[in-house]
Amino acid sequence: MSQQTILITGAGSGFGKVIALELARAGHIVYASMRDLGGHSEERVTELRAVADEEKIALRPVELDVRSEESARVAVDLILSREGRIDVVMNNAAMMMHGLTEAFRPEQIAEIIDLNAISWVRVNRAALPAMRRAGRGLLLYIGSGINRLPDPFTGPYAASKAAGDVLAEVMGLEVARYGIETVIVQPGAYTSGTNHFKNAVSPIDAEVVSQYDRLAGLAGELAERLDRTNLPDRRHDVGEVAEAVRDIVAMTPGTRPRRVDIDPQGRNVCRINDVTAELQRDYFRRLGVEDLLQPGVEGAGSSSIR
Repeated sequence: MSQQTILITGAGSGFGKVIALELARAGHIVYASMRDLGGHSEERVTELRAVADEEKIALRPVELDVRSEESARVAVDLILSREGRIDVVMNNAAMMMHGLTEAFRPEQIAEIIDLNAISWVRVNRAALPAMRRAGRGLLLYIGSGINRLPDPFTGPYAASKAAGDVLAEVMGLEVARYGIETVIVQPGAYTSGTNHFKNAVSPIDAEVVSQYDRLAGLAGELAERLDRTNLPDRRHDVGEVAEAVRDIVAMTPGTRPRRVDIDPQGRNVCRINDVTAELQRDYFRRLGVEDLLQPGVEGAGSSSIR
């Protein structure tokens, strides 16, 4: 496929960073966005620029705070002024919360839903007008299989990913007639290569935590338990997610699956996706809006990497 202009949110670490490098090395123009380039993200920016210079790849850090609609608009306008188009928007920026759901204050849950779901709307609102005018584009999302099969102690995170998933799904239906495709990538749990578990936010209501003596210590064992469920023939590194995204971008428009399940634990989320897609096609056919599953008949289907 020809060179694409790609915006990635949360590209300073984890999935975002690895995917940004993979796509730039594949020959695309990649705007690796993060917040506070001259402060919080300064070291990350310096590292990415050094790699770009050394490897002579088009990897360009750009300021974007996904919690700000104005910041999203400024970043998109900058890219459009330089490149004349945005072909792919990848919503990736996210945070993790881990612990007893009851012990999280409502404002904590509101915070993670804002970052992990509402931010997708902010970024899309900035980019979609240009994509609609162009009559083409790809909205890519780093979702999660967890909203299909949630683990204990992941309530706020799973809820935020479920909210983002529905927003991505419905927006995908609404932009399909403008030639804009939607792909939701659903990685399983990666306990290394990302900072999700390391930087996970804990519940702040210690009194509630103290009342759950029957679950004492179990929350802290989750990452280890997840590792024990890893399939023995899998790599278990975030590079396989980056490679999957690279391959999605390279696909011919109209042939991309709606969902790609990357399944190191063998959750078989793809089976849920397939049943849901079949029911959706049947219902939309009766509703008379089956064309919203386009572009491409494959648009409502799913793919699995296991």
